[in-house]
Amino acid sequence: MLSTEPSTPLVVLDLLGIFVFAIAGALVAVRKNLDVFGVLVLAGITGLGGGVLRDVLIGRTPPAALVDWRYLAVPLVAGMVAFVYHPALGKVEPSINVLDAFGLGLFCVTGAQKALDAGLGPAPAALLGMVTGIGGGVMRDVLAGRVPAVFRGDLYAIPALAGAIVVVVGSYLDSVPFAVVAFTGGGLCIVWRLLAIWRHWQAPVPTGPASV
Repeated sequence: MLSTEPSTPLVVLDLLGIFVFAIAGALVAVRKNLDVFGVLVLAGITGLGGGVLRDVLIGRTPPAALVDWRYLAVPLVAGMVAFVYHPALGKVEPSINVLDAFGLGLFCVTGAQKALDAGLGPAPAALLGMVTGIGGGVMRDVLAGRVPAVFRGDLYAIPALAGAIVVVVGSYLDSVPFAVVAFTGGGLCIVWRLLAIWRHWQAPVPTGPASV
């Protein structure tokens, strides 16, 4: 049985995640020398892709992005901000990775919690939290002609899954407020992702010559 409207904290976290992901997606488009339409498309895909995929998988249709004007307005605003101010944003190269990490943390929290609210069990909810976090980035990279970061050995999906697991576990602890659970799960994902970037940590990849 699906729950009713999502709580205000979930909506706020969702919109924040959409904004930071959309900025990151728009900056990728700018670097690919796409026009304003391309920038807005990549901003929208990056910001909304994971959430739309989540909503479809849990049967919440039409997705929130298509029924709530805020979900469409936020990536459009973020895309235009990046399009106009990209020279300033581009000077701080690490900002893209930082924004991406924050979006990942926010989305793994909202994805897992919305899956739980929809009645899914712990394991599917954690997986959907991860999918919500990485979905938009994967779509962005494919459209931009890049191998998605999640397939390049980057520690991207694993931190998202870890954050989602924290949310799932915390949901079963009635004495712990949602804000604490969200901060802990999202914080774990963000810090892990940023440390992986800083320390150049990589997920295990096959060694030796590839078989034909």
